[in-house]
Amino acid sequence: MRVTRESLLRIAKETVQERAYNDPDILAAYLTGSLRAEPMLGGTADIDLVFVHKTAPATGREFVKLTPDFHIDISRRAKDEFKNPRELRGNPWLGYEMYDPILLYEREKFFDFVQASLRAGFEFEQAPLMLQRCRTLLAHGRGNWMDLSEFEGAPGPKEIRKYMKSLFHAVNAIAELSGPPIWERRLLLDLPARAEAAQKPGMVAAVYGLIGANRVDAEQVRGWLSDWKSAYILAADIPGVDARIHPARLNYYEKGIKALLDGETPLSALWPLLHTWTFSTQALSGDHLAFWQDACKSLGLLDEFQERVSGLDHFLDELEIAFDELAAANGLESEPSTGL
Repeated sequence: MRVTRESLLRIAKETVQERAYNDPDILAAYLTGSLRAEPMLGGTADIDLVFVHKTAPATGREFVKLTPDFHIDISRRAKDEFKNPRELRGNPWLGYEMYDPILLYEREKFFDFVQASLRAGFEFEQAPLMLQRCRTLLAHGRGNWMDLSEFEGAPGPKEIRKYMKSLFHAVNAIAELSGPPIWERRLLLDLPARAEAAQKPGMVAAVYGLIGANRVDAEQVRGWLSDWKSAYILAADIPGVDARIHPARLNYYEKGIKALLDGETPLSALWPLLHTWTFSTQALSGDHLAFWQDACKSLGLLDEFQERVSGLDHFLDELEIAFDELAAANGLESEPSTGL
């Protein structure tokens, strides 16, 4: 089956039409994510659709398999999430999601009003709102770090997941200095260009160091794929596992990871591999937990966990200083230091 961006867009439109026809609660639907630009990685892609409902939806996320390499990722939002559209300009996720999506369906004049308020006065990309979004992400990262700073004992998947969540928000705090947030498959791949655009190229090495990329090579990471895949397949059938560990997304991750390993920056594959492996391992035990632990030990994330948490603290401090300097350069006030 030959799949192109145009054929995926057609599927997106047909899906929206069918869902909206059968569900009068759907107020609007739009396309976001990579399909608006370059969707393919390793010959796989997803179609990111957002349905806006009049009432709070019962399910927040759904995956629909099209072929082994392509699926639809449906997110559902309540209309109330958009009731203060001007406030969305400071939201690092929903702000960009609504700033430039492709509108596919609208039951009433919802979309134009929200987007006009979001874009009002061309302020969205100016320093005050940009810094507000960056600092929001930094605050999320710091909150997760604070939970880890009080942890004592041997770290497991729960703690590594929280560590990666903190680092994920920190990386996107850098990314939002020059554009929208970066999602998991392309996080380390796109980071260098975004750090360069933000005039913070040195932060790339810091991020790679915090994830342990300086301790392994591509062939070692490639050797983990079999254990990663086994854990993913088992976990995908376990109730309560993270929604992203879904059978429809196996090739999306596996082929994406392999494409990164074969690319110019092979260790950028570490993020999607370890991220999803950690989600899977939270639902598993026995050998599958041991295989994950071995990989994390190779990365220095278990035996040196407290040192990594301290390094993350320093990295978050550096981001706070960078944002304060940018605020001062634009005649804005610095945020009060946490004193931590």
